[in-house]
Amino acid sequence: MIELYHVWKQYQKPHWALSDVTLSVRKGEFCFVTGPSGSGKTTLLKTIFREVLPTEGQIIIGGKNILRIPDSKIYSVRRHMGIVFQDFRLLFHKRVFDNVSIALRVLGAPPRDMKRKTFIALRMVNLHPKIWDYPSQLSYGEQQRVAIARAIVNNPRILLADEPTGNLDPDLAHEIFGLFREINKQGTTVIICTHDKELIRRFGGRVLHLQEGKLHGKDLG
Repeated sequence: MIELYHVWKQYQKPHWALSDVTLSVRKGEFCFVTGPSGSGKTTLLKTIFREVLPTEGQIIIGGKNILRIPDSKIYSVRRHMGIVFQDFRLLFHKRVFDNVSIALRVLGAPPRDMKRKTFIALRMVNLHPKIWDYPSQLSYGEQQRVAIARAIVNNPRILLADEPTGNLDPDLAHEIFGLFREINKQGTTVIICTHDKELIRRFGGRVLHLQEGKLHGKDLG
């Protein structure tokens, strides 16, 4: 489903954020990407989401070369993808409902369908009682759940998450990872960037390691 061929990314010479990354992730697979800060994890996710264009290489998703899709048509790829950013990127002047439903609104979903899917997504993360709150009224962990609900509201084929439990307590982190596993069981391909080796051992799966932009793979679990 996701294929990267000899992907390089350079923000500033002479350093490479990604260095000749070749990777294949099968449909329905559950993958972890690990590595120290600055190893290229976030850049890898952003290239898959096509928020960042690689300096060199090719990226194929669902049989389509996403680098050949014009910017005006990139929504056709992203409508099947969800992403949880490390900084959440919530709209603090908008209510929880609006933050989660924004992707559906952009896609032109009917109001009734938008309300139903938004409520279902929030119920999955146990946050439906907060549907009319503002992000500033929520705890850090609750804000994280809003970001996850936004990513899954459109039942994406691919879910990407960048350090989704980085600042959560162990119990909540375990719960969030369990949620990702449940989403994966429904057929969604999941790629999670994390430094939490204990959670990786507990949940198992394929592990890819980035070091100075170079990718090394192994399996655990």
